[in-house]
Amino acid sequence: MTDRILVFIPCYNCERQIGRVLRQFRAIPAGTFAEILVVDNRSRDRTASVATQGLSSAGATPARVVRNIENYGLGGSHKAAFAYAARERFSHVVVLHGDDQGSIEEVLPILRAGDHRRFDACLGARFMQGSRLLGYSRLRRVGNRAFNALFSAAVGRRVFDLGSGLNIFGSAVFASSASRRFPDDLRFNVHLLLSLYDQNLRVSYFPISWREDDQVSNVKMFTQAVRTAAAAGEYVFRRERLRSSEHRSVPREAYSFEVVAEHGVMH
Repeated sequence: MTDRILVFIPCYNCERQIGRVLRQFRAIPAGTFAEILVVDNRSRDRTASVATQGLSSAGATPARVVRNIENYGLGGSHKAAFAYAARERFSHVVVLHGDDQGSIEEVLPILRAGDHRRFDACLGARFMQGSRLLGYSRLRRVGNRAFNALFSAAVGRRVFDLGSGLNIFGSAVFASSASRRFPDDLRFNVHLLLSLYDQNLRVSYFPISWREDDQVSNVKMFTQAVRTAAAAGEYVFRRERLRSSEHRSVPREAYSFEVVAEHGVMH
């Protein structure tokens, strides 16, 4: 089967970074990716307009900017993009966050080696041998490693990252209905990770470089830490509840977006 890979770029208030992210694609060989989908989650700044201006600088890859009908959260943006990828019959989804912390070039060795075909999820890891962290405080490094150890114990497999912004998913992940009831906020990544192991899907990790320059975090650290630990506890002690419960604060039938701009997209 020929690869048809969608690059999904979730954005929220990324007007200072999204132009740089799109310019990364200038160095990507033509044909590597079938399409770039920039999903603006109702940003309060000029993210959508800056992304629109940057489409022509994204190299030869067809690209479009879309805006969520509502603010769905990071998890909801994933659900919107996953539904689009399944509907349009993409073979894989690459997730690259729009805040310019990661580099799209770091997925190229994975694609060249064919690892994306051998595994259902290839997860970029900030905390494994070969990874590089720029601008991360010691506290954040220690905290993330502690949670990686906690989740490794919970799933019985080595976990190197609970959810970076650079991942590759096959159709067994993005076309599955398993993620529908996952939280629409930042906890989506944690629930997705636990689901991968719960379903015995094939998971691999690859080291990435991750940096903090002019990004603004939307994470409430203490609340996020408590909820993350609770998810690991549910996986161990109440797994059926974790599988079947509704984890969204606002359940939705669909996650829709409107097209803002396109460049090089065939209809």
